Amino acid sequence: MAMRAAVDSSYGGMQHGSVGDKPSDADPAAAAAVSLPPVTMAPHPENSLYWISGQVNVIFQGNLPFHSPYQGTNSFRDAAEYKTSMVGTLFSALRRSHSIRYNTDFLFDMEDALGRGLSQALGLAGFTNLDVVRNPYLSQAPYIARYGIHQVIGLTNETTSQAQGPLSPAPDVPVRRIELRAGKMTLPDVFDINDVGSDSHLQFMNWTADNNGAWDYAADTRGYTVGGLAEYDDRAWSVRYGLFAMPTVANGLDLDWAFSRAHGQNGEFELRRSLVANRKGVTRVLFYANRAHMGDYREAVAAYLAGVDPTPTITSHEHFSALKYGFGFNHEQELTNTLRVFERFGWNEGQHESFAYTEVDQTVEAGGDLAGARWHRPLDKVGLVVISNAIKRDHQNYLRYGGLGFLLGDGRLNYGRENIVESYYNWHAWRGLFYGVDGQHFNNPGYNRDRGPVWVGSVRAHVDF
Repeated sequence: MAMRAAVDSSYGGMQHGSVGDKPSDADPAAAAAVSLPPVTMAPHPENSLYWISGQVNVIFQGNLPFHSPYQGTNSFRDAAEYKTSMVGTLFSALRRSHSIRYNTDFLFDMEDALGRGLSQALGLAGFTNLDVVRNPYLSQAPYIARYGIHQVIGLTNETTSQAQGPLSPAPDVPVRRIELRAGKMTLPDVFDINDVGSDSHLQFMNWTADNNGAWDYAADTRGYTVGGLAEYDDRAWSVRYGLFAMPTVANGLDLDWAFSRAHGQNGEFELRRSLVANRKGVTRVLFYANRAHMGDYREAVAAYLAGVDPTPTITSHEHFSALKYGFGFNHEQELTNTLRVFERFGWNEGQHESFAYTEVDQTVEAGGDLAGARWHRPLDKVGLVVISNAIKRDHQNYLRYGGLGFLLGDGRLNYGRENIVESYYNWHAWRGLFYGVDGQHFNNPGYNRDRGPVWVGSVRAHVDF
């Protein structure tokens, strides 16, 4: 899975790639972050024309044995197991000039993803580790993660500060502006950002905690795609739209370059208005529409029941330009200087196969985090989230009759919502070095009431350079 290009902004370090939610000069949270200890091994030069940084994220996970009267090809395995993953990223950016109103950035990132997930990252819709690549046979050699150009076109001379990062290295931007991006990227760098639940470096690890599980965003198996987006930012709101390449097959590494028949459209409206006076609050509404060579669950089940297919096989019922669409709601709210809450809701039509992210047709999640200022550890964090994932009737029937998705398939199914509780503690050791412990509990893993519950424990080490 693709790593987001940033860490939790409340640490005063890099921010997410989204440019829609930047602190202003008068933002008390941004001012407080300046007084915190450094959170990188080496400081970044101020107002430089270049950006060079890196990160390494290592996660060790293990699960306990659990009740399982049967299991299939894509089941989460019932025996105790442990696995380690490691993702290292080198970020680089070059600004054309010191111009604020008409800034141009050239971006290039290299990445390496090593290790494996529990049960080869199969059997759970909300998988336990966002860093895990879903294809166990993929090469583990370093690869180009991101490249492209980022153009800012200011519509006013009035500026506001932003936390510099590898996707937006300029220290200031115009208050009203147009931003254009083109190249290779991962969509969660820009869409569905949430400061409380978007970062597997320092926050939650579960796929459906850090991203909207029902958002089947355009991506190859590593989480990246190629395309472009345009964004308009105003003082209190933003709107963004992008068009991106889809993979040729579900969970595939190769992208379909025929945009006329295969593409992912994504749009988002963002409103920066708080429900609590003098506190930060952001609401985002997302939509997406994917066209690709996708299968239809209802057709696959009908062919099986008619005796045409010996088992339901989604790949035998794929159609070019098939349409899968959905929407998401995303909200975050600061309650005190140290306490924040967030929630997401996601929905998609569920008839066409899950193609690029995970097998979720509906998701609901709510959680929060608490900084450690009360126990004299201001850069420590404790977090808790509750997630409930679901699939539609056509998807349920496909798995019930023995069909296989790219993640799920126990051979049969006694359906129930996949419910997840995750909690973590993140400890700031020194400068850019962080350690974390994490626990996850699953009821109905893979939507199957016959199996589980599942307990997964994790230990994480993270370094920002």
